[in-house]
Amino acid sequence: MHADHPTDPLLRPVLDSLDPGIASPHLARALVARLRALEASDGATWAQDVLAADRAEDPSTLHRLRTIVGHLLYERGLTEDRVGPTLAPHLTAWSPAPESAQLPLDLTAADLASPETIEDSYDVIVIGSGAGGGMAAQTLAEAGWRTLIVERGRLPERSSLLTEPLRTPRAGVGLFTNVGPGPDSEIRRVEVGERREEVTAAQGLWSKNAMTIGGGTRVYGAQAWRLAPEDFAMASTYGVPGGSALADWPIGYDALEPFYARVETMLGVSGTTGHDPWEGPRSAPLPMGPLAPSPLTGLLAGAAERLGFGTQPVPLLVNSRPHGGRAACSRCAQCVGFDCPVRARAGSHNTTLPRALASGNATLLPGAQAARILVDAAGRARSVDLVGEKGGRIWRRTVGAGTVVLAAGAIESARLLLDSACDAFPGGLGNAHDQVGRHLQGHAYGGASALFAEEVVDLRGPGPSISTADFRHGNDGVIGGGILADEFVPTPASTHQSLRDTGLVPPTARLGSPEVEGAMLRFARIVGPIQEVTSSSSRVRIDAGFRDRLGRSTVRLSGSLHPEDLRGREMLTQRAAAWLREAGAVEVQPMGPIGPDSPPSAGQHQAGTCRMGTDPRSSVVGADGRVWGHENIVVADGSTHVTNGGVNPVLTILANALRISDGVVRAG
Repeated sequence: MHADHPTDPLLRPVLDSLDPGIASPHLARALVARLRALEASDGATWAQDVLAADRAEDPSTLHRLRTIVGHLLYERGLTEDRVGPTLAPHLTAWSPAPESAQLPLDLTAADLASPETIEDSYDVIVIGSGAGGGMAAQTLAEAGWRTLIVERGRLPERSSLLTEPLRTPRAGVGLFTNVGPGPDSEIRRVEVGERREEVTAAQGLWSKNAMTIGGGTRVYGAQAWRLAPEDFAMASTYGVPGGSALADWPIGYDALEPFYARVETMLGVSGTTGHDPWEGPRSAPLPMGPLAPSPLTGLLAGAAERLGFGTQPVPLLVNSRPHGGRAACSRCAQCVGFDCPVRARAGSHNTTLPRALASGNATLLPGAQAARILVDAAGRARSVDLVGEKGGRIWRRTVGAGTVVLAAGAIESARLLLDSACDAFPGGLGNAHDQVGRHLQGHAYGGASALFAEEVVDLRGPGPSISTADFRHGNDGVIGGGILADEFVPTPASTHQSLRDTGLVPPTARLGSPEVEGAMLRFARIVGPIQEVTSSSSRVRIDAGFRDRLGRSTVRLSGSLHPEDLRGREMLTQRAAAWLREAGAVEVQPMGPIGPDSPPSAGQHQAGTCRMGTDPRSSVVGADGRVWGHENIVVADGSTHVTNGGVNPVLTILANALRISDGVVRAG
């Protein structure tokens, strides 16, 4: 080995990581070449980590070495030269899904504008094209409003979204994702307790959500839960714990219910109703029944019955039959983090945005950031400064706007309001009482992982097929709670990493060994988000003295989870572990504890920085989504959430954006 390639010290540790059944100089060279290519494109330090681990030879560094090599070995699905006899029968199933033909709802480059072609003014500028922005854009454009949709990201190649698992938002391997932002993105400054860090968008503390056309809905898991009535009245239900800013929403479940129903029908939600003890009344059933269960579902259903709690299929924005001009789910072996090869999963890019453009009233501008909203002395928005880069050159445009809709996500929407400070509003727009950017929240997760004696992985997506909603509320000693569900269909790389991270396979286990590959088919995980107790000290601020390459202020994030959040997380973790044990798992590993100085969870479920309320002294927008003091600036994303529920928030973002944009249309 050394005689063939004496100059590359990575070859020996990589080869030594492999089981003798698959080890070969050819495979080791291929893995090293891939590692070097990833480092060159992303500035990762994997080679240094591998060499340091090889020299140390202790269990913790050995874990890191074999995790990295496992990323490379299992990156692109399974191939004959990279697996042993245990996984060989699954080569076809556990591989990238094929790309299907273009469909009428697909966006193409021809649908996109450029900075040179946009008009000087529009009736409304919508900033962000994810769940909230797409819904607002469709509503306003179909009502006849000339609409400009501004999206920081671009339209990525579908092939990359189907075949690059290490660049999915959930991979967590330190690479830049294929849905942005990329290596040229700005840094953020993060303060957690005494820690002060500068982080890039490849790091978890950057707290990113996807920045691409369609936003997070391009690659999300699409769990489509409604908030429960109690979720809108958390302070009234539980009181306000010390050190928190827990509050009730200015609207209740009844105000949002008609919009939940409209979204479920418009975009298509599959599942059942009537099994959630905390769900509110419904005006309409779900339009589609659930997807077929997995082998694990029966084991978990029986265990839940013995433990005395109820279960239901997971509601999903995924077609179980053709709906809305899109196909039924093909049950491929990859889902969350990837594009859907048959467009069965509803996202803004294949529902609301194409419909907005089809109206003839909408223009979609990618690769552009809103750097500043310009207002008059009375606070009315008059125009938006846009900035971007094209052909290696930075461009700028100021575009007039009758109304501005912010839907850029909780961090970026708050950043824009703060960055729009002027002589009349020196603290930023809507920030007369220092509320913009406060109450940053997301979802901390509880859960457990396990190994079963038999195979429970059938490699058919989407994955989540059974859940319990019993623990959303009514938990002794806990404020709120959350749902629990089985996880999404895993990729080979993610399964391997999970097995090593949880200790369900030992650090010494060789890659490709029957021990590891057998565990990959016997692995299960149950997880769920907890309802976070908001804190005013968890917040987004800007450092105007530090500018990015486009001239925008740097984001500064600070704060931590509340002690009640840790209590709720531990409750869900213990419930998940008990459920797996009762289902017959032979080894169960609960999620480990996290410390009191854990950062705000933010990330893909970020919310709360422009919270709704009835008083500008404690909120940023009114119940109608309009920013206090700025009647034609509206917020229509998760930043309006007062609390974020113990469920995935996207259905609430969609429904609330529809409610708010409907109100804008009615008000004229």
